[in-house]
Amino acid sequence: MMAIVFLGLAYMSPFAVFDTFGVVSAETHGHVPASYVLITIAILFTALSYGKMARLFPEAGSAYTYAKKTISSELGFLVGWSALLDYLFLPMINALLSGIYLSASFPHIPVWVWIVSFVFIITVMNIAGIKVAVSANTLFVIFQFLVAVLFIILTARAIISGEGSGSFTVNPFYSQDISLRLLFSGASILALSFLGFDAVTTLAEEAINPTKTIPRAIFLIALIGGIFFITVTFFMQNLYPDVSLLSNINGASPEIAKHIGGIMFQSIFTSGALTSVIASGLAAQTSASRLMYAMGRDGVLPNKWFGYIHKERQTPVYNIIFIGILALSALFLNLVTATSLINFGAFTAFTFVNLSVIVYYLKNKSTLGWKRFIGYGLFPLIGLAFTIYLWFSLDRLAIIFGFSWLVIGFVVLLWITKGFRVKPPEYEFVDN
Repeated sequence: MMAIVFLGLAYMSPFAVFDTFGVVSAETHGHVPASYVLITIAILFTALSYGKMARLFPEAGSAYTYAKKTISSELGFLVGWSALLDYLFLPMINALLSGIYLSASFPHIPVWVWIVSFVFIITVMNIAGIKVAVSANTLFVIFQFLVAVLFIILTARAIISGEGSGSFTVNPFYSQDISLRLLFSGASILALSFLGFDAVTTLAEEAINPTKTIPRAIFLIALIGGIFFITVTFFMQNLYPDVSLLSNINGASPEIAKHIGGIMFQSIFTSGALTSVIASGLAAQTSASRLMYAMGRDGVLPNKWFGYIHKERQTPVYNIIFIGILALSALFLNLVTATSLINFGAFTAFTFVNLSVIVYYLKNKSTLGWKRFIGYGLFPLIGLAFTIYLWFSLDRLAIIFGFSWLVIGFVVLLWITKGFRVKPPEYEFVDN
């Protein structure tokens, strides 16, 4: 089971904890760990729901499959359509992060140079058919964890020696000026750190005793990830209770790395960050292009463009280029709006996974009995309540764009089902 847990942590990318620290610290007035506690609780309840659905429906597709099987194929289609936001715009997040990290190390070079270069490199590599080896995931995760542990040690040393502006206190978790509304707003951004924790649901056919192994693995991945994120940000927040003292809030983490370990450690830290964003960017663009190819092949999207495969390279070239162009939106978005855009799709998936468990219980209440109400009714209801609150704590622009995307999905659904007279086609989701 631990091999599955490790693979799940690789999907999550541990370095995500550093990506949003500065903006969330400013948003929550120095309470990033408290926001992580809230999002971890929400994710853990949702992880229980994922575990139940994975036990009942050990198939690929995750939230899309669960909503389709328990509620309706039409709703499942819309849930899958919403999840497309994660696939299509995750390369954009990685492009934005590459610009943030490299600009911190090379401030005299315009950020757009790094963003355009990053998008160009991963697009060319994916067109050529070059993929990040799956076996390298373990090395990437180990490297990122080692850098993160070193970051914690150096941060603790800096606090003890009186550097920075803080000391060891419980203020990152609770202080007199704490605001629950701002904590949820921060938590809605921090959900980015947990993206991919559910990816191991697709390993059900390969795992030993999957009905027990997969649900436990999902919960452990979320728990370990949450503890790791809370621990790292506790040290960071104690060193810098007020990130306004830093010169660049978006690039707070590399700036802190330089403060605690000098140029040498900042270089190591930036290497870890780039390892994370390049691996994630390559995998995300590959997955999104293959998903769009499957949708084009199955008639969900126009086949002439999205269903095209290059004869020699066997890659969906048009889709890769299209996603690369979308990734260039990083030139015009800030980190809060960009992460909220990604998390809209994630929260939609979380909402309907919790709802799927509740609907399944209501449909099978006579078989499950009242004894199963806590696991199949109360816990997913708590997860649902948390997720809905987080959903509406997202950036306003992301909410408008997200609901507009759903409207487009509904129009597409009307078209391909001929006004709901036929069932929507099924499409296969590909893991990041």
